[in-house]
Amino acid sequence: MIKKFLLIVAALMFTTQLMAAEEMHEDTHHEESKYYVVVKGLYIMGDNTQHGEATLEGDDGYGVGIDLGYRLEYGFSLEYDFSYSTNSVTEKVADEEPRSADATYMTHAIDLVYGYSVTKELELFAKVGYEYEIEKIDDYGIDNDSDGAVVGAGVEYELNSLYKIVGEYEHSTIDGPRGDSIYLGVMYNF
Repeated sequence: MIKKFLLIVAALMFTTQLMAAEEMHEDTHHEESKYYVVVKGLYIMGDNTQHGEATLEGDDGYGVGIDLGYRLEYGFSLEYDFSYSTNSVTEKVADEEPRSADATYMTHAIDLVYGYSVTKELELFAKVGYEYEIEKIDDYGIDNDSDGAVVGAGVEYELNSLYKIVGEYEHSTIDGPRGDSIYLGVMYNF
């Protein structure tokens, strides 16, 4: 009789521990939302390009951006990206003094993103997409609309179920003084 009683008590204790562990696991496990937004600061690296007889040399610059994303299946997401950035551009023409002006860029992109989870908190991602850019350099009379492809890679680090830190590098095929970009931002899952 005592053996049966001890066996029942042991079974109850074991069952209670399993249930508590399962409840704890359910509380810490979350399913990621399908929708997200990333607010980011950006650093543009500048590039050199030809504009008629002049060479335009873009300096480093800064800006802000926002990504709106929707998670698909199997690690894929679809994103709309917008960024606004500015830098200084120097125009060089043979036998003339170089002159500098401020440039602004408004960039829109639609991207397909693939993410790969390395750990629970860390995810690597790559993206490819279509980009449309409006470039204005008023002092040179430049008001260009250009389009091209964009590719990028980056990392996301989960802070909690709602927020992640995002770092990213992007390269564009658009020929202009803006150059490639580095982004650092915060993702909010909703």
